[in-house]
Amino acid sequence: MVTSPELDRTTPLRGVDDAVRHIARICFKTGPPTRTGVELEWTVHDAADPARPVDRERLRAALGPHSPTTIHDSSPAAPLRHGSTVTVEPGGQLEISTAPRTSVAALVDATNADIAQVTDLLRAAGLALGRTGIDPWRPPRPVVDTPRYHAMRCVFDRRGPAGRTMMYSTAGLQVCLDAGEPDQVAARWAAAHAVGPPLLAAFATADRHAGRRTGWASARMAAWLAIDPARTRPVWSPQQPDADPVAAWTAYALAAPLLCLRDDAADWTPPPGVTFGDWITGALPRPPTTDDLDYHLSTLFPVVRPRGYLEIRYLDAQPGPDWRLPLAVLAALLADPATVRQAVATATPVADRWHEAARHGLGDPPLARAAADLLDLALAALPRLDLPDDLHDEMTRGLRRRLAATERGSR
Repeated sequence: MVTSPELDRTTPLRGVDDAVRHIARICFKTGPPTRTGVELEWTVHDAADPARPVDRERLRAALGPHSPTTIHDSSPAAPLRHGSTVTVEPGGQLEISTAPRTSVAALVDATNADIAQVTDLLRAAGLALGRTGIDPWRPPRPVVDTPRYHAMRCVFDRRGPAGRTMMYSTAGLQVCLDAGEPDQVAARWAAAHAVGPPLLAAFATADRHAGRRTGWASARMAAWLAIDPARTRPVWSPQQPDADPVAAWTAYALAAPLLCLRDDAADWTPPPGVTFGDWITGALPRPPTTDDLDYHLSTLFPVVRPRGYLEIRYLDAQPGPDWRLPLAVLAALLADPATVRQAVATATPVADRWHEAARHGLGDPPLARAAADLLDLALAALPRLDLPDDLHDEMTRGLRRRLAATERGSR
């Protein structure tokens, strides 16, 4: 990939070409696909009464020096013992983001240790991590309010209540995989998207919210789907399977409306409908900088987001240690080019069934059949991950249990 010298972050972008070059440079970093990371998000509950609200001060006291600065201005925001960083989302959800590891086994070991540390901190404060992708007990309620979150809420409110549900009630599992060598990027990009609907269906955990059944297998994804599609729809489509990933992502980013417009004022809410492309061409009083573009990219939430690596964002939070199962599936499906090709071929017929996956989960027979075939493929590819015998056996048992569920749904 040919790139230009890096632009100074405070230098105004001179035109669309500057933005295109910057996006190409930072969003698809190529090389051997060796590293894996994970971001785990949970709702947080009072251990004795999970429907009781948990406020910012209680979280700050529980996390101590690991508190992010969004809930404690002077916190050192110390990473956990194995390097994970801690953030608190606008509804009080807790997220840990791991350092990437060159083996899935090392990632699992380090993440397990950091989860145990967070769990102990919360337990000492009478708190517990949730087990599903959306808060089953409480309605949406703000806990953390920053200029960014205020602007997000104002923009999302223009389209209805789904934005508040997403911000304050949902919890996801994100798997992060290398983009790959230059000749692998397009196929890995397609695979990460195509397998999304069947894996969302297979691992949906978010059917109950605020004390009631929602009618969705994943009410978390339902909320995302109801937010502005200009920033949440998939970038890759089975209708255009061969579209260049860099060009597609660049077009997506420039066409997306601004979500935040940072300045010295407390209110970062942007004027309605102004896209980043509009900003570059003079729609606002000052021109955007490279730093503004980076920030804008952080406000786009497609199901797969390129951040140098591929951030896979469509999975619900999983109960207890089950987060390792979709991690193993995605790592195995993208473990080698042949498996990537098989995964794309298997999933492409249902690759646009995001709504059906969120609504019906494995109750949608085409998705259930595709999910079963993908789990079979992942089981066959699992040895490529070089897991220790005990972890390999545990993942095999877990995936076979999940496979049995998908096969029941496909009948």
